[in-house]
Amino acid sequence: MRRLLREPLLHFAAIGALLFALYGWVDGGASAAPREIVVTQGQQENLRAQFARAWRRPPTAAELDGLVEQWVRDEIFYREGQALGLERDDPVVRRRIAQKLEFIADGQAPAPPGDAELQAWLDTHRDEYAIEPSYALRQLYFDPARRGARLDADIDAARAGLAAGKAVEGDSTMLPTELQAAPAFEVERVFGSEFADALKALPPGEWAGPVRSGFGLHLVKIEQRVDGRAATLAEVRDAVERDWLRARSLQAKEDFYKKLRANYTVRIDTGVKPPKPAG
Repeated sequence: MRRLLREPLLHFAAIGALLFALYGWVDGGASAAPREIVVTQGQQENLRAQFARAWRRPPTAAELDGLVEQWVRDEIFYREGQALGLERDDPVVRRRIAQKLEFIADGQAPAPPGDAELQAWLDTHRDEYAIEPSYALRQLYFDPARRGARLDADIDAARAGLAAGKAVEGDSTMLPTELQAAPAFEVERVFGSEFADALKALPPGEWAGPVRSGFGLHLVKIEQRVDGRAATLAEVRDAVERDWLRARSLQAKEDFYKKLRANYTVRIDTGVKPPKPAG
């Protein structure tokens, strides 16, 4: 018996039997798993649509066959990867699945709002849609570095000449010499906030100043000023509707998450063991 147990052929046969049994167990477990892959008409249409968006034309029959085969390949790898648990603790896969669920929530778009809902939104956020004041103006620029000690005298002389109807020129600059129907934010973008704020106090229809900007000093004539005011719904309807829909979509997504969250109990392991009960 001892000599029989030491026979290499017996060892080989025993190992072979063990491997065969193990393979049968693994293969049998896999056979119990779903092995059918159905490429539905809807999936094929989706592949066609994806191809058309990318290439601006529908796929040929051969190209569609290739797309289907690639989809089947991906599906097989996906299922096998799932069976091996490869998706566990993978932050990329985890986040991608979470994003897809968020996309489903995004697809639950709210119904278009009516005038009453939009008006209520506008009334609550009126400052966000206010129409800014706008200006039509002309300006003459005076460069302090170029004028030096003569700056104040030159500005006074220029203002007197303008009041008398004479043609007066300022210093050359890349700044525009006039603006037409420019909203306040555009004036501020070009000349700076100090200049834009000063325009509110200038009398229209006459040369005034000097007005300071980040570039130097200016004489300014406001030819027309349209004061800012609250917008009507008709004037800003598109913007109001866009913001309303965005806010409702965000709220719907948050509500969707809260409903899912209510089905879970979350425990955070702090590493601190709870105190033992007394006694």
